[in-house]
Amino acid sequence: MVKEHHVRVYKSEENLPREDQLAHKIAVVAADPVGVTDDVTEMVINRIIDNASVAIASLNRAPIVAARAQALTHGPSTGGKGAKVFGIGERVSPEWAAWANGVAVRELDYHDTFLAADYSHPGDNIPPILAVAQHVGSSGKDLIRGIATGYEIQVNLVKAICLHKHKIDHVAHLGPAAAAGIGTLLGLDVETIFQSVGQALHTTTATRQSRKGEISTWKAHAPAFAGKMAVEAVDRSMRGQTSPVPIYEGEDGVIAWLLDGPDASYEVPLPTPGEAKRAILDTYTKEHSAEYQAQAWIDLARKLHGEYPELKDPANVQSVLIKTSHHTHYVIGSGADDPQKYSPSASRETLDHSIPYIFTVALQDGAWHHVDSYSPERAARPDTVELWQKVSTVEDPEWTRRYHSLDISEKAFGGSVEITLTDGTVITDEIAVADAHPLGARPFTRDQYVNKFRTLAAGLVEEAEIERFLSAVERLPELAAGELDQLNITAAPGVIDLGAAPKGLF
Repeated sequence: MVKEHHVRVYKSEENLPREDQLAHKIAVVAADPVGVTDDVTEMVINRIIDNASVAIASLNRAPIVAARAQALTHGPSTGGKGAKVFGIGERVSPEWAAWANGVAVRELDYHDTFLAADYSHPGDNIPPILAVAQHVGSSGKDLIRGIATGYEIQVNLVKAICLHKHKIDHVAHLGPAAAAGIGTLLGLDVETIFQSVGQALHTTTATRQSRKGEISTWKAHAPAFAGKMAVEAVDRSMRGQTSPVPIYEGEDGVIAWLLDGPDASYEVPLPTPGEAKRAILDTYTKEHSAEYQAQAWIDLARKLHGEYPELKDPANVQSVLIKTSHHTHYVIGSGADDPQKYSPSASRETLDHSIPYIFTVALQDGAWHHVDSYSPERAARPDTVELWQKVSTVEDPEWTRRYHSLDISEKAFGGSVEITLTDGTVITDEIAVADAHPLGARPFTRDQYVNKFRTLAAGLVEEAEIERFLSAVERLPELAAGELDQLNITAAPGVIDLGAAPKGLF
């Protein structure tokens, strides 16, 4: 069973034993040779398909073009054959493949999520773990075990330790998770993984300004950077290099100075020895390309679009009040006090963190598109701008309580909406979870993951390549050592123009 580990700050003279440190306990979990259950294996395959879907859809977006160009200047290193860059199949050093592929996966904000005490996109573990697996010639079963660990560690850290309250970016949980996952993949000993986890955490703590105000392209790079740092941390640790100790609990450590301070304490759940790693089953993916807390609101808006077509016209609407959780109100709602969330000239990265904008467009269109819904023309449409300015959010204590509930049957990421028409009519409705959520109206299964992939790959990948990839990934447990290159996808001829990449230092 899962065991809760008490974590607090220790003064240097208290000399916290290594085996009692959180990073060491994470390493023990990673080194546990426990097998992976069939349902977890199936979900790992689903999430590899999901990552491929969103990565292929973003191959020509500026952050990916730049990251790919950087990666291509760093050929395979001497420790293996290198890892493949998504979309083109060129081999580069594994940390740079983790970088380029991590940006591709994250750019559209369209892959899986887990929300608890903090936020996370645990699918960000896959690019660095896969890159190392390709580099060293691991098997499909090795990769599955590594990914299961990455998810396990990140999800359990997210359940226990809040980063955003202290304006620390959520990738601070990703770095240690990816390092642990790589440790499992490679079968490293506890001490080496322990040092890797500490270095990965130490190098991936940054502020949340990347997700505030005018959100920049760094949002896509942040998890890729964490993955790259994890690969490098493992390399250093394998060479005998050590990390700050204790990294979490030290009096000058992460908890004392970046999080809840010297008097802080947390209860971090981790599997006991021999217990299967099943945290990936607590996570959920996105049907829509938008911040996860917007998923349910898109579904509710498209439902209202069908039931009340008059809501499309701002002349008919006096106000739209969204009552939701603290996180949704203050992060992507009007509680953030970011004027950019109401600006027609805002960046795509800002608009996908604006529930007033997202709800307005989904209400008018009855649908959501990963490109068209964010286009400058769509955002600047006069009737949209007029309606958009009438949308506001407030925190509702009950939706906040449900957001933080540990009971999966009542945990919710939605809220209620109150739309007042100009004739005085009030329309109310509510939604608890997105349609694609495991408890939603249309939960995602393998068929939905495959359909998402086919939809996003259409026109970008040749049909034969689509079929080849799907056949390979669904046989993942049977892929032998050295066969993981099959999980890369090559774009159709002419889709990627490497010569159009921006020039830099490398």
